[in-house]
Amino acid sequence: MPDWKSPAEVAKEAGIFVKLLHSLLGLYAYEWFISLDFEWDFVTGKKKFRWPMIFYFANRYLLLFALIGIIISFDTTSPVDCQTLFTFNQLAGDAAIGLASISLSIRTMAIWSFNRYVVGGLILIMCGHWSLILQGVQLTATWIDGVGCQIVKTNNKILAAIFIYSMCFDLIVLCLNVYKLTSSSKVTGSTGRSRLVQLIFTDGLIFFIVAFLANLIATVFMLLNLNSIMSVIFNVPAAVASTIVACRAVRRLTNFTSIGAEVYATSSASRAANPGGTRLPAVNFTSTVRSGVHVQMETFTHAEQQSQNNIFTRSPKDESDTDIEDVDVEAKGEL
Repeated sequence: MPDWKSPAEVAKEAGIFVKLLHSLLGLYAYEWFISLDFEWDFVTGKKKFRWPMIFYFANRYLLLFALIGIIISFDTTSPVDCQTLFTFNQLAGDAAIGLASISLSIRTMAIWSFNRYVVGGLILIMCGHWSLILQGVQLTATWIDGVGCQIVKTNNKILAAIFIYSMCFDLIVLCLNVYKLTSSSKVTGSTGRSRLVQLIFTDGLIFFIVAFLANLIATVFMLLNLNSIMSVIFNVPAAVASTIVACRAVRRLTNFTSIGAEVYATSSASRAANPGGTRLPAVNFTSTVRSGVHVQMETFTHAEQQSQNNIFTRSPKDESDTDIEDVDVEAKGEL
């Protein structure tokens, strides 16, 4: 067992940490570059910008700038204000984790048709999450001649609380998604779910597994508190993993509008017309209307566009008889 507190061991881990950060910057830069066409569609007007995309772009670029700032802090040969640079890096990195959870939370609100209890509960959880993120700088860094910026102290309790809170938050979002999507498919059967439902379910599950494991590893090393480097060595990988899967989920849902929509009959009217309980066949719509495609999960008709400016369209019918209400897929895809 090495002496984790010895200067030689800390210097060894610092070298490993720097190499890991360079690898992560390369990985994230590649991910950013291959998905630039998504941003270009908004610049050229092919996709309409809606307010939930603020969280997507903030998540994507805050992490990019944080990674660049971290590399600068370790690679520069000229003295810099290490504490200020690390303050930005930490706040931007922690914010990326929070924004990734927000992106998935907004989609969950839409799945629940903006039920006020679900929306209110998720907003309260978000406020608690960001109250931890904005606690302030949880590490101390200083310039050392011949070495560069060096982390000399970390507040592991607050950092661990942020990651544990993130894991619990993601678990709650996953459970809400699973409950709503599975309950909406009970009438149609497990094989009768639309491609949209399958996409949301699969992406949400992948996001949770990746983010949970990454945050778990980071939390374990923070609680072990081996030394100042080992306590934070997996924080950046956790932020990168969460951001990549969250942004991919957003892009996949947005690009889903090019496929079309599937409509299933699940309303009481449909069930009355089909007393035998057999599942009615799906009707595929491959054409799109002016501002998007509706997925109607409770009637057997394709509704016309009702609101050009709203992110989601609501059915005027009683919500108690609705599994998943009309959703503007193009708008929802831009979450």
